Amino acid sequence: MRLIIEPNYEQLSKWAANYVASKIKKANPTAEKPFVLGLPTGSSPLGMYKNLIELNKQGVISFQNIITFNMDEYVGLPKDHPESYHSFMWNNFFSHIDIKPENVNILNGNAEDLEAECAAYEAKMKAAGGVD
Repeated sequence: MRLIIEPNYEQLSKWAANYVASKIKKANPTAEKPFVLGLPTGSSPLGMYKNLIELNKQGVISFQNIITFNMDEYVGLPKDHPESYHSFMWNNFFSHIDIKPENVNILNGNAEDLEAECAAYEAKMKAAGGVD
C-alpha cells in the first residue's frame, strides 16, 4: 500500500480525483470495454466527487463508458429517502456528470432477501469484470 500525505482536505480531494481520472483516461473505456469503478459514500469522498464533476465539465474525462458500484446502502430506507446513499450519490455526484443511469449500481436496502441481493450484486460486479 502507498501512503499519500497532502496538507489539507482540498489538496487530498484534488489528488484523489486526478488519480481516478488518470486511471479512467489510461483505460480509455468504450461501450464494449467499460471502466468499472467502485465508489464509497459518506462525507469523506465529497471533495473528490466535486473535483471529478469539474473535470467532467471541463471535458477532461467522461463517465459515458463507466459502470459504478457503490459499496454500501442503508437497510430499510427507501432509495428516494434523503438520507439513503442512493439519494446521496445522485444529489452529490451522478446528477452532475454524464453517466448513463443504467450504469449506476447501488445495493437495494429494501430487498426482500438481503443475502440474495448481496449475492446478486457481487455476481453483477464480477460479470462486469470486477472493479478496476
